[in-house]
Formats: sequence, C-alpha cells, structure tokens
Amino acid sequence: MSLLNLKNLTMRFGGLTAVDAVTETIEPLLLMGLIGPNGAGKTTVFNMITGVYLPTEGQISFDGQNLVGQKPHEIAGTGIARTFQNIRLFPSLSVFDNVRVGFNNALSIGILGSILQPRSFWRGEKEIAEKIDHLLEMFGLLDQRNELAKNLSYGDQRRVEIVRAMATDPKLLLLDEPAAGMNPTEKQKLMSLIRYLRDEFQIAILLIEHDMHVVMGICERITVLDHGAKIASGTPEEVKNNPEVVKAYLGHSE
Repeated sequence: MSLLNLKNLTMRFGGLTAVDAVTETIEPLLLMGLIGPNGAGKTTVFNMITGVYLPTEGQISFDGQNLVGQKPHEIAGTGIARTFQNIRLFPSLSVFDNVRVGFNNALSIGILGSILQPRSFWRGEKEIAEKIDHLLEMFGLLDQRNELAKNLSYGDQRRVEIVRAMATDPKLLLLDEPAAGMNPTEKQKLMSLIRYLRDEFQIAILLIEHDMHVVMGICERITVLDHGAKIASGTPEEVKNNPEVVKAYLGHSE
C-alpha cells in the first residue's frame, strides 16, 4: 500500500498554473527526489501536501486519509513533517527549545494543566527532555543543546531544523533544499544523515534539491517538474538520460 498519493494535483494563482495535474505515489521507506528548474512548482507541491495551500483541483491522501482541507497542524498530526527552503528556526531560542517546539502536538496536558502544573505535567516534561537529548545526541548536537540557534553554523542550523521535524515522529519527511548554502563537506555529511534517517526511523523522505550530486547520490526515485507539469519519473539513471529532462533542466548528458 502506498503512503502518499497525489492525483491530478493542480494549483492556480489567478491566471498562472503553478502545478498542473501532477499525479504521484510515494511508497513507505522510499527516498525520493523532486527536481526541476526554479519556478517549476516544487515548493508549491510541498505547500499543498502540508496544508499551506488548498489545491485548486486534485486529491491528496496520506496513509489512507484525505488531507485536502485539513489545517497544517492537523496534517502534521497525521505523520508528515517538513523543513523549509529558508531556515525557520527561532534564532533567540536555544537548540533545545527549538526542538522542544516539535513536541507540541504530542502534549496532552492542556492549558489548565500547564497552569496548575500537577505531577503528571513534570513527568511529561522530563520524558520530553529525555527524548530531545536523545535526538540531539543522535545528530551530534547534544553539546550545543543550550546554544542559541542564531550562533550555530549554517550546517548545524539545518540539522537542528531536521531534528525539530523528527520530533513530531513523522512517517514522511519533506526536505526543501536541505543542501542549500552548504559547503561540499557539509553536503556529504547531509547525504549520510538523510540515509541514516530513513534507515533508523523507517520513514519515507521526499526532498527538493538543486544539487544533482546530492540528488543522484541518495535518491532511489526522482520525479521532474517543468512549468508545473510532471515530465519524467524514474531511477536516477533513467532521469539523468531522459532527453526531456536534459533539455528542460540538466542541460547536458552526464
């Protein structure tokens, strides 16, 4: 059974069709890339999946559940997490507190419990703190748990954003240009981290990325968009040698 199904997904802004009848399926545990020129509609697809945009037409189902019309926080609760093209950490909060935000959906204590702070409140806080420290340790960030996010290197900020997404316990992780702004060493570490995430947490990952070394190096399947339309889908080798893809995006055969 597929995990995510997009059927004839379309997004129009006035007279502009940003995404044009895209149909796609993502299986559990798949590591998939979504590529295409700037303005091809990739981030718009992410925004429709996560409830930021309501599709003009089409269907989105995740784990058998219809997502169209649900709020972003509701969709996050179904098991979809994402990062953004531009890092969206809280710069003046610590690494720990940034990741702590990711656990909000898991809270069951309620407003009254937060005010009265019964024993169960502190027990829950202790459990969450332990989970955060465990995640930070897995990502090599435990030593920086009390550091302000704005003081981290760009690569570490990207990793904190991924850790925060993982704090929601997703089944599907959407990564929007995770390698943007990274140097070659950071990109190599990122590739290893993405593979580790999929294998360790047993999740599917869909990533938008312009760096073809990253995409071709880790993705098992790649879908290509051009002017909002899907023009190719297949293995990295198939996509790399597809004439339409070469013409629209890659520009040359490798």
